Amino acid sequence: MTTNTESKSQGRSQSKAANFAPLLVDVAVPIGSYYLFKSGFGMSTLMALGLSSVAPAVRTAWGVAKERKVNGLAALILCVNVVALLLSFVAGDPRLMLAKDSGVSSVIGIGILVSVVLGKPMMTAGMKPWLVKGDAEREAAWARLQAGSPAFRRAERVFSLVWGVVLLAECVVRVVGAYTVPVDTMVWLGSVIMIVSMVLGFLVSGALAAGPMAHMVIAEAKAEGAVATVPALAATPAPAPAVAAAR
Repeated sequence: MTTNTESKSQGRSQSKAANFAPLLVDVAVPIGSYYLFKSGFGMSTLMALGLSSVAPAVRTAWGVAKERKVNGLAALILCVNVVALLLSFVAGDPRLMLAKDSGVSSVIGIGILVSVVLGKPMMTAGMKPWLVKGDAEREAAWARLQAGSPAFRRAERVFSLVWGVVLLAECVVRVVGAYTVPVDTMVWLGSVIMIVSMVLGFLVSGALAAGPMAHMVIAEAKAEGAVATVPALAATPAPAPAVAAAR
Protein backbone atom coordinates (compact mmCIF):
# COMPACT_ATOMS: atom_id res chain seq x y z
CA MET A 1 0.00 0.00 0.00
CA THR A 2 2.81 2.34 0.96
CA THR A 3 4.72 1.50 -2.21
CA ASN A 4 1.65 2.20 -4.33
CA THR A 5 1.13 5.56 -2.62
CA GLU A 6 4.79 6.49 -3.07
CA SER A 7 4.62 5.47 -6.75
CA LYS A 8 1.57 7.69 -7.31
CA SER A 9 3.28 10.57 -5.52
CA GLN A 10 6.41 10.21 -7.68
CA GLY A 11 4.28 10.00 -10.83
CA ARG A 12 2.42 13.17 -9.84
CA SER A 13 5.69 15.00 -9.20
CA GLN A 14 7.07 13.90 -12.57
CA SER A 15 3.86 14.98 -14.30
CA LYS A 16 4.01 18.41 -12.65
CA ALA A 17 7.64 18.82 -13.70
CA ALA A 18 6.79 17.83 -17.28
CA ASN A 19 3.86 20.27 -17.43
CA PHE A 20 5.71 23.20 -15.94
CA ALA A 21 8.95 22.57 -17.85
CA PRO A 22 7.94 24.63 -20.94
CA LEU A 23 7.04 27.61 -18.73
CA LEU A 24 10.29 27.39 -16.81
CA VAL A 25 12.59 26.90 -19.79
CA ASP A 26 10.87 29.10 -22.37
CA VAL A 27 9.56 31.92 -20.17
CA ALA A 28 11.08 31.98 -16.68
CA VAL A 29 14.70 31.44 -17.76
CA PRO A 30 14.82 34.26 -20.37
CA ILE A 31 12.95 36.75 -18.16
CA GLY A 32 14.87 35.79 -15.02
CA SER A 33 18.22 35.95 -16.80
CA TYR A 34 17.38 39.42 -18.16
CA TYR A 35 16.83 40.82 -14.66
CA LEU A 36 19.84 38.93 -13.35
CA PHE A 37 22.13 40.39 -16.02
CA LYS A 38 20.65 43.90 -15.75
CA SER A 39 20.06 44.32 -12.02
CA GLY A 40 22.37 41.66 -10.57
CA PHE A 41 25.43 42.17 -12.79
CA GLY A 42 24.75 45.80 -13.72
CA MET A 43 24.80 45.19 -17.48
CA SER A 44 23.24 47.59 -19.94
CA THR A 45 19.72 46.98 -21.22
CA LEU A 46 21.04 46.07 -24.67
CA MET A 47 23.54 43.55 -23.30
CA ALA A 48 21.00 42.02 -20.89
CA LEU A 49 18.40 41.65 -23.63
CA GLY A 50 20.94 40.16 -26.00
CA LEU A 51 22.21 37.56 -23.53
CA SER A 52 18.74 36.64 -22.30
CA SER A 53 17.75 35.99 -25.92
CA VAL A 54 20.25 33.16 -26.28
CA ALA A 55 18.11 30.50 -24.57
CA PRO A 56 14.89 31.13 -26.56
CA ALA A 57 16.93 31.47 -29.78
CA VAL A 58 18.57 28.08 -29.19
CA ARG A 59 15.22 26.50 -28.25
CA THR A 60 13.57 27.87 -31.39
CA ALA A 61 16.42 26.76 -33.66
CA TRP A 62 16.53 23.32 -32.03
CA GLY A 63 12.79 22.82 -32.50
CA VAL A 64 12.99 23.73 -36.19
CA ALA A 65 16.09 21.62 -36.86
CA LYS A 66 15.31 18.51 -34.83
CA GLU A 67 11.53 18.39 -34.37
CA ARG A 68 10.53 20.19 -37.58
CA LYS A 69 8.26 22.53 -35.67
CA VAL A 70 8.42 25.97 -34.09
CA ASN A 71 8.47 26.17 -30.30
CA GLY A 72 5.73 28.76 -29.82
CA LEU A 73 6.67 30.06 -26.37
CA ALA A 74 10.40 30.25 -27.12
CA ALA A 75 9.77 31.99 -30.45
CA LEU A 76 7.41 34.49 -28.81
CA ILE A 77 9.89 35.39 -26.07
CA LEU A 78 12.61 35.77 -28.72
CA CYS A 79 10.38 38.14 -30.73
CA VAL A 80 9.59 40.11 -27.59
CA ASN A 81 13.30 40.51 -26.82
CA VAL A 82 14.05 41.60 -30.38
CA VAL A 83 11.26 44.20 -30.28
CA ALA A 84 12.48 45.39 -26.88
CA LEU A 85 15.99 45.74 -28.33
CA LEU A 86 14.70 47.84 -31.21
CA LEU A 87 12.53 49.96 -28.94
CA SER A 88 15.48 50.61 -26.63
CA PHE A 89 16.89 52.85 -29.36
CA VAL A 90 13.79 55.05 -29.24
CA ALA A 91 14.49 58.28 -27.43
CA GLY A 92 13.50 61.92 -27.40
CA ASP A 93 9.79 62.73 -27.21
CA PRO A 94 8.38 61.79 -23.75
CA ARG A 95 5.06 60.72 -25.29
CA LEU A 96 6.84 58.42 -27.71
CA MET A 97 8.78 56.96 -24.79
CA LEU A 98 5.47 56.21 -23.03
CA ALA A 99 3.94 54.73 -26.17
CA LYS A 100 6.86 52.37 -26.76
CA ASP A 101 6.08 50.59 -23.47
CA SER A 102 3.05 49.05 -25.14
CA GLY A 103 5.16 47.55 -27.94
CA VAL A 104 5.90 44.36 -26.01
CA SER A 105 2.21 43.81 -25.18
CA SER A 106 1.28 44.19 -28.83
CA VAL A 107 3.89 41.63 -29.93
CA ILE A 108 2.67 39.09 -27.37
CA GLY A 109 -0.98 39.76 -28.26
CA ILE A 110 -0.37 39.37 -31.99
CA GLY A 111 1.67 36.20 -31.43
CA ILE A 112 -1.13 34.65 -29.38
CA LEU A 113 -3.79 35.55 -31.97
CA VAL A 114 -1.67 34.11 -34.78
CA SER A 115 -1.32 30.86 -32.82
CA VAL A 116 -5.12 30.67 -32.55
CA VAL A 117 -5.51 31.16 -36.30
CA LEU A 118 -2.94 28.41 -36.91
CA GLY A 119 -4.91 26.06 -34.66
CA LYS A 120 -2.18 25.85 -32.01
CA PRO A 121 -3.33 28.19 -29.21
CA MET A 122 -0.19 29.30 -27.43
CA MET A 123 -1.70 29.96 -24.01
CA THR A 124 -2.52 26.27 -23.56
CA ALA A 125 1.03 25.63 -22.33
CA GLY A 126 0.52 28.15 -19.54
CA MET A 127 -2.98 26.96 -18.59
CA LYS A 128 -2.60 23.18 -18.62
CA PRO A 129 -0.37 22.77 -15.52
CA TRP A 130 -2.91 24.63 -13.38
CA LEU A 131 -5.80 22.44 -14.57
CA VAL A 132 -4.24 18.98 -14.49
CA LYS A 133 -2.33 19.73 -11.25
CA GLY A 134 0.16 16.95 -11.91
CA ASP A 135 -2.56 14.28 -11.63
CA ALA A 136 -2.09 11.35 -14.06
CA GLU A 137 -5.84 10.76 -14.43
CA ARG A 138 -6.46 14.41 -15.28
CA GLU A 139 -3.49 14.34 -17.64
CA ALA A 140 -5.03 11.40 -19.49
CA ALA A 141 -8.46 13.05 -19.43
CA TRP A 142 -6.96 16.22 -20.95
CA ALA A 143 -5.38 14.19 -23.77
CA ARG A 144 -8.66 12.42 -24.54
CA LEU A 145 -10.65 15.66 -24.54
CA GLN A 146 -8.08 17.46 -26.67
CA ALA A 147 -8.20 14.62 -29.20
CA GLY A 148 -11.95 14.03 -29.32
CA SER A 149 -13.94 16.92 -27.87
CA PRO A 150 -14.78 19.89 -30.16
CA ALA A 151 -16.14 21.80 -27.16
CA PHE A 152 -12.86 21.37 -25.29
CA ARG A 153 -10.76 22.48 -28.25
CA ARG A 154 -13.06 25.45 -28.78
CA ALA A 155 -12.62 26.52 -25.14
CA GLU A 156 -8.87 26.08 -25.58
CA ARG A 157 -8.92 28.51 -28.51
CA VAL A 158 -11.17 30.95 -26.63
CA PHE A 159 -8.71 31.09 -23.73
CA SER A 160 -5.88 32.20 -26.00
CA LEU A 161 -8.20 34.47 -28.00
CA VAL A 162 -9.25 36.34 -24.87
CA TRP A 163 -5.65 36.96 -23.83
CA GLY A 164 -4.61 38.02 -27.31
CA VAL A 165 -7.45 40.54 -27.50
CA VAL A 166 -6.83 41.83 -23.96
CA LEU A 167 -3.13 42.44 -24.61
CA LEU A 168 -3.78 44.18 -27.92
CA ALA A 169 -6.50 46.30 -26.33
CA GLU A 170 -4.08 47.26 -23.54
CA CYS A 171 -1.57 48.33 -26.19
CA VAL A 172 -4.12 50.50 -27.99
CA VAL A 173 -5.36 52.14 -24.79
CA ARG A 174 -1.82 52.94 -23.62
CA VAL A 175 -0.81 54.39 -26.99
CA VAL A 176 -3.94 56.57 -27.10
CA GLY A 177 -3.31 57.64 -23.52
CA ALA A 178 0.32 58.47 -24.25
CA TYR A 179 -0.78 61.08 -26.81
CA THR A 180 -3.96 62.38 -25.16
CA VAL A 181 -3.36 62.27 -21.40
CA PRO A 182 -0.85 64.56 -19.64
CA VAL A 183 2.57 62.88 -19.46
CA ASP A 184 2.77 63.07 -15.64
CA THR A 185 -0.60 61.34 -15.38
CA MET A 186 0.20 58.66 -17.94
CA VAL A 187 3.38 57.69 -16.08
CA TRP A 188 1.31 56.08 -13.28
CA LEU A 189 -1.83 55.46 -15.32
CA GLY A 190 0.06 53.10 -17.63
CA SER A 191 0.67 50.72 -14.71
CA VAL A 192 -2.99 50.92 -13.70
CA ILE A 193 -4.07 50.05 -17.25
CA MET A 194 -1.75 47.05 -17.26
CA ILE A 195 -3.04 45.75 -13.91
CA VAL A 196 -6.68 46.21 -14.94
CA SER A 197 -5.98 44.39 -18.20
CA MET A 198 -4.43 41.44 -16.39
CA VAL A 199 -7.34 41.17 -13.95
CA LEU A 200 -9.83 41.41 -16.80
CA GLY A 201 -7.94 38.75 -18.74
CA PHE A 202 -7.98 36.33 -15.81
CA LEU A 203 -11.68 36.88 -15.09
CA VAL A 204 -12.93 36.65 -18.69
CA SER A 205 -10.68 33.76 -19.76
CA GLY A 206 -11.55 31.91 -16.56
CA ALA A 207 -15.29 32.33 -17.04
CA LEU A 208 -15.35 31.55 -20.78
CA ALA A 209 -12.66 28.90 -21.06
CA ALA A 210 -10.51 27.80 -18.10
CA GLY A 211 -13.48 27.16 -15.79
CA PRO A 212 -15.47 25.05 -18.28
CA MET A 213 -12.29 23.20 -19.30
CA ALA A 214 -11.54 22.35 -15.66
CA HIS A 215 -15.06 20.94 -15.23
CA MET A 216 -14.70 18.88 -18.42
CA VAL A 217 -11.33 17.48 -17.33
CA ILE A 218 -12.63 16.52 -13.87
CA ALA A 219 -15.79 14.95 -15.29
CA GLU A 220 -13.83 13.00 -17.90
CA ALA A 221 -11.37 11.73 -15.30
CA LYS A 222 -14.21 10.60 -13.01
CA ALA A 223 -16.06 8.93 -15.87
CA GLU A 224 -12.97 7.02 -16.97
CA GLY A 225 -12.30 6.02 -13.36
CA ALA A 226 -15.83 4.67 -13.02
CA VAL A 227 -15.50 2.68 -16.25
CA ALA A 228 -12.20 1.19 -15.07
CA THR A 229 -13.75 0.20 -11.74
CA VAL A 230 -16.54 -1.91 -13.28
CA PRO A 231 -14.25 -4.53 -14.92
CA ALA A 232 -12.21 -4.68 -11.75
CA LEU A 233 -15.31 -5.45 -9.69
CA ALA A 234 -16.49 -8.00 -12.26
CA ALA A 235 -13.16 -9.81 -12.10
CA THR A 236 -13.24 -10.06 -8.29
CA PRO A 237 -14.19 -13.62 -7.24
CA ALA A 238 -17.42 -13.86 -5.30
CA PRO A 239 -17.07 -14.76 -1.60
CA ALA A 240 -17.81 -18.34 -0.66
CA PRO A 241 -21.34 -18.96 0.65
CA ALA A 242 -21.74 -18.95 4.39
CA VAL A 243 -22.89 -22.58 4.37
CA ALA A 244 -19.78 -23.68 2.53
CA ALA A 245 -17.66 -21.73 4.94
CA ALA A 246 -19.40 -23.42 7.88
CA ARG A 247 -18.64 -26.84 6.46
